[in-house]
Amino acid sequence: MSVLVVGLSHRSAPVSVLERASLAPDARAKLLTDAVAAAPVTEAAVLATCNRIELYAAVDKFHAGVAELSLLLAQHAGASLEELTPHLYVHYEDRAVHHLFTVGCGLDSMVVGEGQILGQIKESLALGQRMHTAGRTLNDLFQQALRVGKRAHSETGIDKAGQSLVSFGLTQLAAGAPVAEWVAGRHALVIGAGSMSSLAATTLARAGAAELVIANRTYERAERLAASLNAGSAVAGGWGTGSPAAGPIPSQSGPVDAPAARAVRVEEIADELVTADVVVSCTGATGLVLTADEVRDALRRRAGGASGGAAADGAVLALLDLAMPRDIDHALHETPGVRFVDIEALAGASADAPMAADVDQVRAIVAEEVDVFGAAQRAASITPTVVALRTMAQDVVAGEIARLEGRLPGLDERQRAEVAQTVRRVVDKLLHAPTVRVKELAATPGGAGYADALRELFDLDPATVDAVSRADSGRAAASARSEREPS
Repeated sequence: MSVLVVGLSHRSAPVSVLERASLAPDARAKLLTDAVAAAPVTEAAVLATCNRIELYAAVDKFHAGVAELSLLLAQHAGASLEELTPHLYVHYEDRAVHHLFTVGCGLDSMVVGEGQILGQIKESLALGQRMHTAGRTLNDLFQQALRVGKRAHSETGIDKAGQSLVSFGLTQLAAGAPVAEWVAGRHALVIGAGSMSSLAATTLARAGAAELVIANRTYERAERLAASLNAGSAVAGGWGTGSPAAGPIPSQSGPVDAPAARAVRVEEIADELVTADVVVSCTGATGLVLTADEVRDALRRRAGGASGGAAADGAVLALLDLAMPRDIDHALHETPGVRFVDIEALAGASADAPMAADVDQVRAIVAEEVDVFGAAQRAASITPTVVALRTMAQDVVAGEIARLEGRLPGLDERQRAEVAQTVRRVVDKLLHAPTVRVKELAATPGGAGYADALRELFDLDPATVDAVSRADSGRAAASARSEREPS
């Protein structure tokens, strides 16, 4: 089986297409089920973030696999194949492995070097394991991608090159001012309570926001996030020193004298807009969370004399939309009194960002790890053939010993055992050197043909080899699931 990836990202498609093709969590699970039901596909995993949608698969046919995965992506994203095809990229075998490792190191991210992608790769693998669509090949691939990403961050200074998408977005909103100075004393509204929204709230708190309001469709989740922020502030005596690190944004020196973070219901967002200085939105909603009319109405109310926040000093309302599909109306880019940054604006800004010197070192790590993965997969590919050969040899030994017992019925139990052990030792010694050597040769580039040669030389039954492969893949999936389950 070979690894194939078909996908689109901020590098290949405009945000409007990415937005159209975005997948909800339940759609990802259904996509995996449909993918493994397709003839060329034996395993599948989907990596969906705010700026990429990629479908990974283990396939036995390249062209049929590309056609099937492309069609499935279009169908599940609710887009036409004609709309997606110009923006799709395809990677196969070593190039597919290289691509995922590059993604895992943050080199293909909108913000080079960002580490959040590792969590998303982990979630992608967990979903594939939960849906039983990730077998040995994709389990090995994604597990190694996580290790490669961690190695890149620990062995190089790639962290200095990048920051989280949240921090990068706030940097763009600050328009050249130090983020900590720009955020300090402002009233912030965070819409959403997922991982990205939690990171945004933590980052704003750490940078010295005067107030944090959390709004979420599920009010209890907003309450939990607000309580978590307040707990962190209470422990250290202030948000500026007590919140967890959330990227390369320095905190304010000393405790921040700030009101407690609080949760509100989505119906209260319109009122919160009146006093907010900064709004960060990242939800899983399929429609707009903030329309242009709602924001303009809030601006009119602010101008009419609302107290506190931006209304008091005439500052613009800063909006950061990190959602895909978008949460905030794109039309607000043209609205006076609003500074608006979204995924599309971030993509343009990141394209001009300088690359760190450590990027070349990370690329070298990726190339090295691709070779390691390829060698391991080639070596593993011959294992079912070797097992089938040894099984056949054991069957031959058992048959010959049975015939010997019929010809020499006078042998006692000890003699029969000694003869059987001697025959087995002879067979094991004859097979040892060639099976060890063939595993070594199979790990080299172009070594896949050694398994075929072994099957031909010993006339092994292909069905037996396939049965060993299926059993091995099943054990790998079960082992991966057991590692995630509490003991």
